[in-house]
Amino acid sequence: MDDFIAARSQMALSLGFHIIFSCIGMIMPLFMAVSHFKWLKTGDIVYRNVTRAWSRGVAIFFATGAVSGTVLSFELGLLWPEFMKHAGPIFGMPFSLEGTAFFIEAIALGFYLYGWNKFNKWFHWFTGVIVGISGLASGILVIAANAWMNSPAGFDYINGQYLNIDPIAAMFNDAWFSQALHMILAALTATGFAVAGVHALMILKRKNVLFHTRAFRIAAVFACAGAILQPFSGDISAKDVAKRQPAKLAAMEAHFKTEEKAALVLGGVPDEQHETVHYALRIPGALSLLAHGDFKTPVTGLDAFPKDVRPPVAITHYAFQLMVGLGMLLLLIAVFYFFTLWKKRKWLEKRWLLKLFAVAIPLGFIAVEAGWTVTEVGRQPWIIYGIMRTRDAVTPMPGIVYSFYIFTAVYVSLSIVVMALLYRQVKMVGKLYDVA
Repeated sequence: MDDFIAARSQMALSLGFHIIFSCIGMIMPLFMAVSHFKWLKTGDIVYRNVTRAWSRGVAIFFATGAVSGTVLSFELGLLWPEFMKHAGPIFGMPFSLEGTAFFIEAIALGFYLYGWNKFNKWFHWFTGVIVGISGLASGILVIAANAWMNSPAGFDYINGQYLNIDPIAAMFNDAWFSQALHMILAALTATGFAVAGVHALMILKRKNVLFHTRAFRIAAVFACAGAILQPFSGDISAKDVAKRQPAKLAAMEAHFKTEEKAALVLGGVPDEQHETVHYALRIPGALSLLAHGDFKTPVTGLDAFPKDVRPPVAITHYAFQLMVGLGMLLLLIAVFYFFTLWKKRKWLEKRWLLKLFAVAIPLGFIAVEAGWTVTEVGRQPWIIYGIMRTRDAVTPMPGIVYSFYIFTAVYVSLSIVVMALLYRQVKMVGKLYDVA
């Protein structure tokens, strides 16, 4: 492994861990606020207990998200100094605003965790709402910075210089809305199914059934709503990528040749040497429809780009297929669950329905990881799309491979600690939370 691959691997590892912590950190406060509101409106003590349990989970993921996010900030400067030298003044605004949102979130979370029976009950609930709003704002601002890398804006690039910088235009670039919408719905779906699945497991084990049933229903409704909305945001994202990053779309679909009535490729094994896809199911015209809204408009293939600026096709295609496949599976579960709520409420108590959610625990996060793989690998070889190559941004410092090994050990250790803490939280529900 050379230093360039080690730097990319370390960044991928850091992002892969942080994205899970940040997704849960963004969405769990929403569940917590809804449960708290239900307690205030109904007086049902079970909702208070659920709220208190979830608030501890929010605290755990806030701490781990802060640690992993701070590491990422340092890595940007240490691993990619040439990138930060030029990009920092342009897209620094969303990062600074994210720091402000994080600061507000930390204060509000402190008020919330230690404000039980000390504040006015509605003010206490409001501090929890602020935790959720500031967490979402942090996520959107970071996504805006990433979107800028995919859709550079807010400057003029003249003779290798970055001139006429406009931070507002950089932050609200052409990609920020579609990426932010898609990511927030992905976080909602992944977190919702994971939380609902954990509570479903506990119901199956007949432990604190009423407590876990209330928690399961809140999480399941949000998860299923996110899963149903996600394909619409995916369509917006696909059309946006087709317009701004046609090479990425071509890699996602393993679409090698520019053609009218372009077929949508399902599955298959890309053969980059011979520029074809083996064992794939093709739907004629469907890619043209998804990318441009009709069956005839040509879709740009990889043949339109020199080979040295084409993204890696296989990994981008496989990750995209995995993301879409899992998204469709979660969509089917969501539609079925809402049908059950509408027409077959007695099925809600069936063990097979709970097992369905239990099986879905990891699926949303696998889809999230696959989606970020598409976003990042599909942009290669560019770190700033069309302007700066990733290889030109890496640090000249040697020995990055050892840093990669060290950070791998740190993140694995952090994950073990987090899982142990969460396991204790779930195991101790009967003693710590499900009380009168």
